[in-house]
Amino acid sequence: MRKILIPTDFSKNAMNAIRYALEAFKYDRSEFIIMHAYADEVYERNTQMTRVAFENLKKSIHNKSQLALDNIQKIIKKISPNPRHQYKDVLTFGSLIDEANAIVDKENIDVLVMGTRGETNDREITFGSNTIQVIRYVKCPVLAVPSEYQSHPPKRILFPTDYFLPYKRRELKLVSTLAKRFVAKINFLHLQNFENISFRQEDNKTFLECIMEDNFKAFHIVKGNDLTTAINSFIKNKNINLLVMVNSRHSFLENILFQSTIDKIGLHIKIPFLILQNLPR
Repeated sequence: MRKILIPTDFSKNAMNAIRYALEAFKYDRSEFIIMHAYADEVYERNTQMTRVAFENLKKSIHNKSQLALDNIQKIIKKISPNPRHQYKDVLTFGSLIDEANAIVDKENIDVLVMGTRGETNDREITFGSNTIQVIRYVKCPVLAVPSEYQSHPPKRILFPTDYFLPYKRRELKLVSTLAKRFVAKINFLHLQNFENISFRQEDNKTFLECIMEDNFKAFHIVKGNDLTTAINSFIKNKNINLLVMVNSRHSFLENILFQSTIDKIGLHIKIPFLILQNLPR
């Protein structure tokens, strides 16, 4: 059974991510864990407050949050009465990153799904601060869903790669299975300045081809070194509706995983973005 963790702040953006997850994994036997961590919400309000008042505030937010989680369960069962799916919620007094990682470890989570922006919904930025932190520090694949994106199935997938990273079989299987469920085509995009690739790159590409042997796929080579422009152009020209990238130490993705840098270089992602974590788990 696939296990999917979905943090929520009860915003429309978070609900949109839930809807997308229900659609993306509708063919899989899956357990959806809807999680809300509320420590930050409590601590932000506790200035000039006695301990008794603080505990009352904490209890009040807990009760309010539980009602909101119960309401999400009702909405889910109404919009997606899928016999393949099971649901549970987790309400915890802790930080988003710590609690998410604890659940990832305990439940052996396959993928975490969340909106690209939270309740503040600043349309001038691509990713909100919570999304950035989750992508950087939570040790499982992260599927970030833009607030304005509707639940279209992933039919055309873009997977940029330099073939230097040693891929994880489990995470590639996630992409492969998702693509097969929707008969999607995976487009591997490689920027190349030299005539040949190294033996390391050849071996990693061969492993990639082996894992994806049952998928519809195509390998594309673009001359140059401007990956951002290549990604944006490919998404636009090929009508891509899912972007997949690997996050690793010193990778292109890690280098831009700061809100200001992402927007500065122009990687404005308006489609769901699946980040595979090539980090210790």
